[in-house]
Amino acid sequence: MVYLFLADGFEDMEAVVPFDLMKRAGIEVETVGIGGKNIKSAHGLSVSAEISEEEVDFIKADAFVFPGGWPGAKNLKNSKTVNEAITYALYNDITIAAICASPGYVLSGTGVLTGKKYTCFPGFEVPEGEFTGADVEIDGKLITANGPASAKDFALALITELNGNLSGVEEFSE
Repeated sequence: MVYLFLADGFEDMEAVVPFDLMKRAGIEVETVGIGGKNIKSAHGLSVSAEISEEEVDFIKADAFVFPGGWPGAKNLKNSKTVNEAITYALYNDITIAAICASPGYVLSGTGVLTGKKYTCFPGFEVPEGEFTGADVEIDGKLITANGPASAKDFALALITELNGNLSGVEEFSE
């Protein structure tokens, strides 16, 4: 199970593209609403999350995905459930995927970036890890990307990590 966390102010492409491509690849994904199930994106898209943050079952998790956007990343960072998920993933070898502001903002101070290569949206770099500036960076169970333009490649990296291949989404990998 992949939990895709959505908070008010999330960046549309950074949530919708990974969600769509993971579903096409046959990956079980649930959207998680932070602060309620009705969430509004940074650009005004209203979505209804499938589950609330209280319903996340960490034991079922294969990955936790954190879109960026502002104030989406700030709202994620302020969530007790998000912070518990990050800690759980860190100590249970679960994939953490974060894009745009989320690698440097949501993951900052959690220990996830320590000793790891990562990328993020310019201006959200932190000294905890090794910022590379790449579009997408993969370091073990940590997958990060720099912003909306990299949403497809971010999703494909996550699919490859979870499935071992791009079966079901090969046409999107070119």
